[in-house]
Amino acid sequence: MKLSIVIVNYNVKHFLDHCLQSVYKSAESLKQTEIFVVDNNSVDGSIELIQSKYPKVILIQNKINAGFSKANNQAIKLAKGEYILLLNPDTIIQEDTLTSIISFMDKNEDAGGLGVKMIDGKGNFLPESKRGLPTPFVALCKMLGLSRLFPKSKTFNQYHFDADKIHKIDVLSGAFMLLRKKALEKSGLLDETYFMYGEDIDLSYRLTKSGYNNYYFPNTRIIHYKGESTKKSSINYVFIFYKAMVIFAKKHFSKNNALVLTWLINTAIYFRALLAIVHRMAYKLILPLIEFSIIYLGIYTLTNIYERYIKFPDGGQYPIEFMSY
Repeated sequence: MKLSIVIVNYNVKHFLDHCLQSVYKSAESLKQTEIFVVDNNSVDGSIELIQSKYPKVILIQNKINAGFSKANNQAIKLAKGEYILLLNPDTIIQEDTLTSIISFMDKNEDAGGLGVKMIDGKGNFLPESKRGLPTPFVALCKMLGLSRLFPKSKTFNQYHFDADKIHKIDVLSGAFMLLRKKALEKSGLLDETYFMYGEDIDLSYRLTKSGYNNYYFPNTRIIHYKGESTKKSSINYVFIFYKAMVIFAKKHFSKNNALVLTWLINTAIYFRALLAIVHRMAYKLILPLIEFSIIYLGIYTLTNIYERYIKFPDGGQYPIEFMSY
C-alpha cells in the first residue's frame, strides 16, 4: 500500500463531502490508496453521508469526541500505507496533489514530513503553511507585534521565506501533514496529551529530533477553509491553543525556557481574552452609542432653535438640566 489518508471529522458534513470528492479525484492516478474517516461522535448526518455515498471509506465511529490526536492515532495504527496523510475535512486538494507529494517523498528519503501551500476560501495565502518552533523569543516577537511590524525580517518573523519555493521547515500544519511511516515509527505517534492544537508542532519537532527533515512543498496547493469545527476568534480557542503551547514548552524545553515561555503564554492568554471581551462589548455598544449621539445632537439643535425663535424670542432659555439629564 502506497498511501493511507486519515481524516478526522466532527460535525462538518458538507465540508467532509467536498473534501472526499477532491481526495477520490486526486487518488485516481494512484493504484494503492486507502481512506480512513474517524468520526468524533458527529450529530449532523456525517455517518449517514459516508455510509451511503462513500462505502469504500474505512469508517471508525467514536461514541465520544476523542480529540484530534487520539482519533488520528486510531487510524494510523491500522494504516498499511508507506506514507500517511493527515488531512482536515475542511480542505480541498488539487487533482495533482497526491501524485506530486508522493513523487517528492520518493525522491527525498530524508523527508519525514511534508506540508503544502495552503490558501483560504478567498484565495489568500495562509502563513501557517510554513511555521517555526514556538520558542520564547518567537513568542515574544509575536506578542509585541514585531513579527507583524517586520514581516520580512527573519529575526522577528521566522515564518518568512519565499512561499513559492521548496524549503525545509520546523513545523508542519495538522491540516495537511504527509508522514513517512518509517519516520513515524521512529518518532512515535501523535501525543494524546494534546486534545486539539499543538500536536502537529510536537510531532514535527520529534520528527526532526529523529533525524528527518520537514519540507514545505508549494508545487501543489490546497484550499483550507480554517476553523469550521472551532471558531478561532473565540476565547475558548485562545485558551485551548495556548494551553497546548504550555504542554509543548514543558515537554521539550529546558526548565528555565519553559518557565519563560509559560509566563509569556499565560500573559498572552489573558491579554487576548481581554481584547476579545473589549471587542465584543464595543461591537454590542457601538450602534446604541451612535444612535444616542444622533438623537442627542438632534434634540440639542432643535431645542436651541425652538427656544430662540419660538419659546423665548425676547431672551431666555430652558434650564440646563433639561439637556444634562
